[in-house]
Amino acid sequence: QVQLVESGGGLVQAGGSLRLSCVASGRTFTDYSMGWFRQAPGENREFITGISKNGLNAYYADSVKGRFTISRDNVQNIVYLQMNSLKPEDTAVYYCAATVNYYSINRYDWWGRGTQVTVSS
Repeated sequence: QVQLVESGGGLVQAGGSLRLSCVASGRTFTDYSMGWFRQAPGENREFITGISKNGLNAYYADSVKGRFTISRDNVQNIVYLQMNSLKPEDTAVYYCAATVNYYSINRYDWWGRGTQVTVSS
């Protein structure tokens, strides 16, 4: 089992940027595809991006494509989410997740506790 801890959330103005980090521990990091999800109040959890085990391929939901970038450091066991051009509708709790499945399939098995991102208008 892998343990995931997110950090980097906060309050930012619209148009600004944030970088989220997720540190993984407990198992071999490169055994897992990694992803980020988000959940806004009253909404379903949304799968926004995933990255392959070797970091060479990524999937993005249309809602974040061109603004968010996922990356991973397979030495430090960290996955990042760089978020640019943030909008108030990006406000949500952001969750890091891991899976042994293909990175772009919404079937993730292990989850962090989440970090709050709030974008003010």
